[in-house]
Amino acid sequence: MQPRRVDPEEARDLMEKEGYLYVDVRSIPEFEQGHPAGAYNVPLQHLGPAGMTPNPDFMGVMQKAFPRDAKLVMGCKSGGRSLAAASMLLAAGFTQVVDQRCGFDGGFGPTGGFDPGWRRRGLPVSTSAPPDRSYEGLRSK
Repeated sequence: MQPRRVDPEEARDLMEKEGYLYVDVRSIPEFEQGHPAGAYNVPLQHLGPAGMTPNPDFMGVMQKAFPRDAKLVMGCKSGGRSLAAASMLLAAGFTQVVDQRCGFDGGFGPTGGFDPGWRRRGLPVSTSAPPDRSYEGLRSK
């Protein structure tokens, strides 16, 4: 099942008006450099000396941290990892998951041209997160 894809403004509106939670699936260092304000961090992949490697705990942490009917917006750097994460969650039985296309920095839009992401559209950004929204905090639940 393909997730519904929304642009950054639609993601913000879902968060503000419908109670969706933003889950940033970028690596911990990427998240710490800046993320949508209020976001949770559950990396789909970890950044290490050999580059990006799959996070084997991704699904387990998501299942512990969020109920299957949680309203979730998935986001990443440019839209690829978040689309994969949203698809995985829907396949695992999560019911209200959307993907924020073009991510935090931007990516290719529906027409093939560059589509600015969350940060480049001037939406609220933070470089800190409460412990219960960090990956370590979520993983230790």
